[in-house]
Amino acid sequence: MLKYEVTHRLSTAYHPQTSGQVEVSNRGLKRFLERTIGENRASWSDKLDDALWAFCTAYKTPIGCTPYKLVYGKACHLSIELEHKAYWALNQANFDLAIAGDHRKVQLNELRDHAYENSLIYKEKTKRIHDSKIKNRVFNVGDRVLLFNSRLKIFSGKLKTRWSGPSGPFTIAKVFPYGTVELSQANGPTFKVNGHRVKHYFGGDVPQLVVPDLQTFPMDQ
Repeated sequence: MLKYEVTHRLSTAYHPQTSGQVEVSNRGLKRFLERTIGENRASWSDKLDDALWAFCTAYKTPIGCTPYKLVYGKACHLSIELEHKAYWALNQANFDLAIAGDHRKVQLNELRDHAYENSLIYKEKTKRIHDSKIKNRVFNVGDRVLLFNSRLKIFSGKLKTRWSGPSGPFTIAKVFPYGTVELSQANGPTFKVNGHRVKHYFGGDVPQLVVPDLQTFPMDQ
């Protein structure tokens, strides 16, 4: 950037909503940069090329290979490996260009199909593990529940709970198929929500504070 007289300044760019795969990749690059920049965090752009190279040449379990191999159809050979891979390079050079091109296209298609199958298997496995940890919630009419408030701003108080009720817990007024429930409140209309947004309330009514009569006893002389 010094060559083109470009001044490097840190700023916060607009963050549009992107796909989940892009978010996961950016999170992986962020972990690489966190471990390489050290104290001088302003030099993250100098380490970005190394982080991208490490990310693209690392084995990814969901696709069963490295991103580099998925794009180019072969593993990334380092400079230190070229001496040991000379025989491999000679064999590739002896191929006819047309035959080698067709062969490489077939290899790339097979590799991408294999990566797609591995990705589906990995997603099914992850979903199965996630579903096994989910506990089914059974609601009945009259149950007292708390509602998850996703719009609650917690930056003013990080310890503030997101589970709330109007002046206490809500009451289940009706249960619908496929997990929908209707909630009623003491001073307000009823409304329907997804069953995943409510949880049972097992607490009782808060008793009134009773202050006992105090008696004064004379001090022992």
